[in-house]
Amino acid sequence: MANNGYDVVVDVDDEGDLGHTDLADLEFHPSNYNQDQASGKIPTSASNTGGFFGGSSGSRGNDPNSKRFLWSMDFYAQFFDVDTNEVLKRCWAALFPRANFLDVLDDNPDLYGPFWITTTVVLILFLSSTIAQYFARAKDEPYVYDFGLLSGAAGLMYGYTGVIPVALWGVLKWYGSESANLLEFLALYGYANLIWVPVAIASASPITVLNYLFVGIGFGVSASFLFRNMRPVVSATDANSRILLLAMIIALHAGLALAIKILFFAHGSPVAKKPEAQTGDAGRSRSF
Repeated sequence: MANNGYDVVVDVDDEGDLGHTDLADLEFHPSNYNQDQASGKIPTSASNTGGFFGGSSGSRGNDPNSKRFLWSMDFYAQFFDVDTNEVLKRCWAALFPRANFLDVLDDNPDLYGPFWITTTVVLILFLSSTIAQYFARAKDEPYVYDFGLLSGAAGLMYGYTGVIPVALWGVLKWYGSESANLLEFLALYGYANLIWVPVAIASASPITVLNYLFVGIGFGVSASFLFRNMRPVVSATDANSRILLLAMIIALHAGLALAIKILFFAHGSPVAKKPEAQTGDAGRSRSF
């Protein structure tokens, strides 16, 4: 029975026992619930359930009633809603793919794994290239650590991992794709960087042929990973646009691989500063 405009009040004794409640003992008091509902107000009991962020969100942030704002921690927490086991599972799926990686994400893409993977690649690129430059120098030439390699690695990896997914997402949105998801693209490119960790370690070798081989393997593994997972997404476009987008994805990734090889594991790297040659009376040729 709907109590239109009334609240039911039941007396309970001190021991919490309802005892025998007779209908004659029920008291009805006027209620303004219907007026609040008609005016769009939320009852007090319902408005306090959401906490400070205006609604309790699920583990995947799919609660339609939750409100997140750019200045709230809850907005950024949803991008890091993973545990260690989940990150390791995604890393394994990136190196040894058996299913579509977007299915592995299970509608819960994260930025935790991509951030730390890219940061690890930056540090290892700096360390490995420093070792490679150290062994490539002349024996009598002093070696000075060049932190320009670190800033170069950070600019290359963070720029590529952040800019390319955003640009690709914008292009697909311009084509009218409804399946394009920016967070999934960022996660996809971030986890694709994982292969560069062992490649960067192995590329510290002074043998140029092996360096090209290692970088080629890294390019093949990561490019096939991106191609396999991006092909269903770009299929929303027409045939010509689909081929063009996939070709651009592979070409840009090839540019990343070449940049890693040339800038960090090649003799005479453009981002590595050569120590200034010491000049003095002993080094000058005298003519009479």
